[in-house]
Amino acid sequence: MRVSILTREYPPFIYGGAGVHVGQLVPQLEKFTDLVDVQCMGEPREGATAHAENYPAGANGAIRTLGADVAMAAAIPEVDVVHAHTWYAQFAGIIASQFQDIPLVVTAHSLEPDRPWKVEQLGGGYRVSSWIEKTAYENADAVIAVSAAMIKNIQDAYPFVETERIHVVKNGIDPQEFKPDHDTDVVEGLGVDLSKPIVTFVGRITRQKGLIHLVRAAKMFDPDTQVLLLAGAPDTPEIAAEFNGAFAELNEARGSGVKWVQEMLPRASVRQVLTHSTVFACPSIYEPLGIVNLEAMACELPVVASAVGGIPEVVVDGETGLLVPYDPARAGDAEFIANFERTFADKVNTITRDPELAERMGKAGRQRCIDEFSWEKIAQETVEVYKAAQQRRQARQG
Repeated sequence: MRVSILTREYPPFIYGGAGVHVGQLVPQLEKFTDLVDVQCMGEPREGATAHAENYPAGANGAIRTLGADVAMAAAIPEVDVVHAHTWYAQFAGIIASQFQDIPLVVTAHSLEPDRPWKVEQLGGGYRVSSWIEKTAYENADAVIAVSAAMIKNIQDAYPFVETERIHVVKNGIDPQEFKPDHDTDVVEGLGVDLSKPIVTFVGRITRQKGLIHLVRAAKMFDPDTQVLLLAGAPDTPEIAAEFNGAFAELNEARGSGVKWVQEMLPRASVRQVLTHSTVFACPSIYEPLGIVNLEAMACELPVVASAVGGIPEVVVDGETGLLVPYDPARAGDAEFIANFERTFADKVNTITRDPELAERMGKAGRQRCIDEFSWEKIAQETVEVYKAAQQRRQARQG
């Protein structure tokens, strides 16, 4: 079987979970297929054909993405299946599927209807991205959900997607890449005190990741607990202003022990930070699965996370961490949000106050990664989806 993987992100230039997913999946797919062609966007890099998002010059970002998609579709060799990751690459998948008359597979890393805050970032481009995604799901011969929870999300957003077209193939983790690193050069360079508890966040400053809730909750952490935020630049000026204000208030309230690292650290450095942290915090308000939680667990770090999307399929409440209920429908309810933030703080304090509990949860988390989230297993399951997509297309064509 010959497959073309279409993605915006591909190593070494990745910024989110979809990029991590593709970067880990491709080498494993090569074990079970005859060819894995990779088409991506951005700077040239080894192992993929890259297409610049610069046409038409000066256009909205979503429009420029379409220009890259057209170039991507034209560059795909003759393959048996085309597999598109996120709306950024789905337009290329639609074109290639029609042009070569081959099955289209899409992976639901997230869904545009579930992320209305993106209009802040894309403006009218959000309507474009939503249209592309809807069209891709209409045309897809198979849809991969990265968690069982995503099945309902997919069918709520796109009721025309039949259950038999949806296949659950979860995200994974490489426990040989993410494993405990007991060196201390990185964490000492960041200026944290290894004798005190450390609560760490890794992710982008977006509405989706809920970092604002963590910053507010952190005011209620025990006084000796440190807060370490590995968080890139905010998506929009509005989010930047909101976050900067909340971060300043946290600094004033706690006086010390709060650090914000804005540059993206190498994955090896993140691994060391996770190893020496006490709790990993994931306050997401939307998360199809959450690879970042797997990365933390693989480094033997317990997780406190909001119980949304696929997170409960990764973090076992009371075993590998603690979950905090969150209802997206009540995002505008100030009392509900305040209680969520207070509960989040209480659960973080529960773990930081009990080193034996933290160690037990951390070891259980790593073992769960090894047992349940192998990339080789995920690649095999993905190939089975490709076969199902081929069978579906053949059946439709009679």
